[in-house]
Amino acid sequence: MKKRILIAALTAAMASSIFGVTVNAAERELNINWLSSRSASESAILAIQDIAKQYQEENPDLDFNFEIENISDRTAYLQKLKILAASDELPEWFDSDPDTWFADIVADGKAYSFEDLYKELGMYDQIFPISKEYARLSDGSLNLMTLQCNTEYFFYNKDLFEQAGITEAPKTFDELLADCKLLQDQEIIPIAMGGDWPILRYFAQVPFRLTGNEYIENAVSGEGSFGEEAGLKSVTLEISGENVYGYLKSENGVHRLVRVSPFNAQGKRMTSFASAFVTPLVDDTIEVEISQACISWDTFRSGGAGGQNVNKVESGVRLRYQYKDPYTGEEEEILIENTETRDQPKNKENALRQLRSILYDKELKHRMAEQEKIEAGKKKIEWGSQIRSYVFDDRRVKDHRTNYQTSDVQGVMDGNIDAFIKAYLMEFGGENV
Repeated sequence: MKKRILIAALTAAMASSIFGVTVNAAERELNINWLSSRSASESAILAIQDIAKQYQEENPDLDFNFEIENISDRTAYLQKLKILAASDELPEWFDSDPDTWFADIVADGKAYSFEDLYKELGMYDQIFPISKEYARLSDGSLNLMTLQCNTEYFFYNKDLFEQAGITEAPKTFDELLADCKLLQDQEIIPIAMGGDWPILRYFAQVPFRLTGNEYIENAVSGEGSFGEEAGLKSVTLEISGENVYGYLKSENGVHRLVRVSPFNAQGKRMTSFASAFVTPLVDDTIEVEISQACISWDTFRSGGAGGQNVNKVESGVRLRYQYKDPYTGEEEEILIENTETRDQPKNKENALRQLRSILYDKELKHRMAEQEKIEAGKKKIEWGSQIRSYVFDDRRVKDHRTNYQTSDVQGVMDGNIDAFIKAYLMEFGGENV
C-alpha cells in the first residue's frame, strides 16, 4: 500500500512544503488527489491550487498532476470517504476531524505523521500551537494539519465605551469580560450579534482556545458539557441549622428560569434550567446502643471431642435479644450462640460483640435505604419536570406543586423563599417526599 498523506487543514506556508516532497529521478512523476469537503470557490482551495500551479512551473521536468474533488455536502462527503477507506482506496489527501473514525485510520498505518514532518523540515516551532493541538488525537499523535486560520473581530462604539468609563479597547479576554461588566452597570448591552451563527462560533471557539481538545472530547463523551468551562457546571453548598433539611427539601427539583436575555440582540425570551438536589449530610458515625433489659442468657455445655476433652462445664452461651426497629416499630428476636472458648465470660463477650455488629449493620442498611430514596428523587433537567418557574418579564414566580406564586421576582432571587417553603410543608409536610 502506498503511503498516503492525509491533510485536514493546510495553510499556504505549510502547503509549499508538502509540494516540495522529494521525487525519485527515475520516476519523475507525482500524482496527488485531494477529496475535499469544501466548496471549490473557497479561498483555502483557491490558495492551494495557486501553490500547486507555482510548484508545477518550478519543476517543468516533473509529470505533476494535482486533482481536487469537492463534495461540499458533509454527509455525502463522509459517506464516500468511509467507503474509500473500507476498500483501501483513500486519496493522497482528504479532510477529516481528529475523531474516533480518523483514529482508526491512524491505527491502521494509513496516516502520515506530521509531527515527524514538521521537525524534519525545521517547521515545528513555526506552526501556531493551537493549530497543532486542535489536530491531535486523544493519544497525542499528530496526523492532521489545519486548513486555515481565522481572525475574529469585534467592532465597538466609542461613545458607549466613554459612557461606561472605558478609555481603551480591551487587549485580553479578561479585559473584555471586565469591560462587559462596566457596560452592564450602565445598562448597556455589551455584545450584540446580527444573526445566530456568530454567537455559536464563539461558544465553540472560546472554550476550546482556553482548554484545548479535552473540552470537545469531554462534551462528546458525556463526561462534560458545552457550558462546563465557560460557566459553572455545579455548585455544592453546606447549610447548617435547626431542621434545615426539613425546610430546604422543598427546593429539591428542577427550577426553570425565563427572561429576555441581555445578550440577545433581537430581544428574545430565553429559557434555562437548573437542578437543585437537597440531601442531608451523611453522618458516618454509628453509635450502637444495647439495652440490657432486652437481653436474656442461656448456658449449655459446648461439647467436645470425647475422652478427656469432654466439656464438663456450661461454657457455651446463648444470647436472646428482643429487638424493636426504632423506625418501623417491628419486633424480632436476635439469637446468637457462642462456643468459641471454654471460658463462659469470654463467650458472653464474643456474643455481645456479634450483637453489636448485627445492630450496626441494621442501622447502616437503614441509612443506605434512606439515601437511596433521596437519590431516587432526583429529577432530569427537561421540559415538564420543573417544580418552579421564574418568569422575569411577567414578574411571576410560581411553584407548580402548590400553585403558590408571587410577583416579587427579585425578592425570590435574593433568597426570600419562606412563603414557598411554608406552602410546600402545609401540603406535603406529612408525606415522605
